[in-house]
Amino acid sequence: MSHSGTPAGQPGPQRTTDRAPALSEPARAYAELVAGNRRFVGGAPRHPNQDAGHRAAVADGQHPFAVIVGCSDSRLAAEIIFDRGLGDLFVVRTAGHTAGPEVLGSVEYAVTVLGTPLVVVLGHDSCGAVQAAREVATTGTQPQGHLRAVVDAVLPSLRRAEAEGVQDIDGIVDIHIAQTVETLLGQSPVLADEVAQGRCAVVGVSYRLAAGAVRPVAAVPAGFATLDGEAGPLDPAAPAAA
Repeated sequence: MSHSGTPAGQPGPQRTTDRAPALSEPARAYAELVAGNRRFVGGAPRHPNQDAGHRAAVADGQHPFAVIVGCSDSRLAAEIIFDRGLGDLFVVRTAGHTAGPEVLGSVEYAVTVLGTPLVVVLGHDSCGAVQAAREVATTGTQPQGHLRAVVDAVLPSLRRAEAEGVQDIDGIVDIHIAQTVETLLGQSPVLADEVAQGRCAVVGVSYRLAAGAVRPVAAVPAGFATLDGEAGPLDPAAPAAA
């Protein structure tokens, strides 16, 4: 991991201050992701920031405008579905977008050191991790090896879904996405403070494997993202949510 806020030979984290102005606010960053996803869905991606010139330009420092905490599913490549390139997204992926200490530390690094203004939890329909946890909850048969850690991390979402009377798998996925948003903020006072100060926002979205579109599910601050429909409209010039 690299950033230009610390001179060579002088270790130690510090906030990067020279981010691209157009993407320095949470609302602008979210609008950029929405626009990229719409290009991808429409079959007209621009593939920005993927040329040799940009590769050289970002070699000495990175200024990603969004952190993506996504599921490891091979069909959920963030740079592709949001039509972005090198240096744009700081991506952390685990099965079922489970958020352990290493994930939390990675998010905190991006937000506090790189100054990234947006954290996105990226889940998807028919999630295998959610299905595995549901099978464990139904049969009581525990998975072998470290897969159990993934299932154990998803089980609280299953219990929450049961309490709310949600039974369909994609409804449970939505609850799990919202649960991950709450976990990130609840387990990371650092991230929670960045959000409270208005420097960052956290959004949970669900990706549809067949259609390719993302749908907002949860957001902090509340109402930050448009939650009614496929990656609803958001004015790129809108001020950051407080």
